[in-house]
Formats: sequence, C-alpha cells, structure tokens
Amino acid sequence: MNPDAVVTAARAFLGTPYRHQAATIGAGCDCLGLLRGVWRALYGSEPMAVPPYRADLRDPLNAGALRVAAEALLRVEHGALGAGQVVLFRLAGHEPKHCGILISTTRFIHAQERLGVVEANLTEAWARRVAGRFRFPGCLAAD
Repeated sequence: MNPDAVVTAARAFLGTPYRHQAATIGAGCDCLGLLRGVWRALYGSEPMAVPPYRADLRDPLNAGALRVAAEALLRVEHGALGAGQVVLFRLAGHEPKHCGILISTTRFIHAQERLGVVEANLTEAWARRVAGRFRFPGCLAAD
C-alpha cells in the first residue's frame, strides 16, 4: 500500500462533523475516530475495541494511552515528514492527546471540535507539538 491510499481514505472524511467517540464518515468522528475510520477503509475492520474515553482527555488514568496504542498498532516512523503518516500531538503536558494524518510535509487532516474534519496547515505551532510519527502497517514511504 502506498501513502496515497491513506491520504485518499482520510480526505473522504473531510466535512464530517465532530462527534466524541464516533468514527463514521459523514455522520461524525473525533481525532481518534478519524484514524479508526481510515483503518477500516484500508483493512476492513478495526484491530481492537476502543474503551470509552473523556472528551477533555484530562483523565490521568489514561495518560499515554494514545501513544501506547499507536506503538502497538502502527510502525514508528523516522526521518522526513511524509504523506500518509499518522502524527500524534501534545496539546498540554508531555503525553500526546490529539492525532491527525499528514497529507504532505506541510498539511494534515484532523478532527477538531466545532469544525469537524478539516485539512489544515502544519504550522510551526502544530509542528512543535508533534510527539510521534507512525505509518499504517504495510504502508511504504513515498520515494
């Protein structure tokens, strides 16, 4: 699989409204739901059940859960930024609490409250919050 398949699957979610814990194209999703929906588009079913989680992500019992799940299911990416990569972001504190999918070295898709699923610039403010980069299994880096 190439990064274009990931980007195409992510772009299909553009305009989907923000809905906490949802993962349905056109009906609603949050940032994790976007990744879940793209995973289903690429592989047919989700690899694991996702336990309930709070919308504000301040629950200390689940600190680090996003990183742990990414490290268990995705391939850690090193080197240059690239299309198709999953990026984890620190919004506050040390642990990542938001995620998106790069569509180029300067743009990404994510689900944001009040906006839904949008394509955004990877500004310096976003770039300095990147806490990890990953690739979907079987997705080869673009040459």
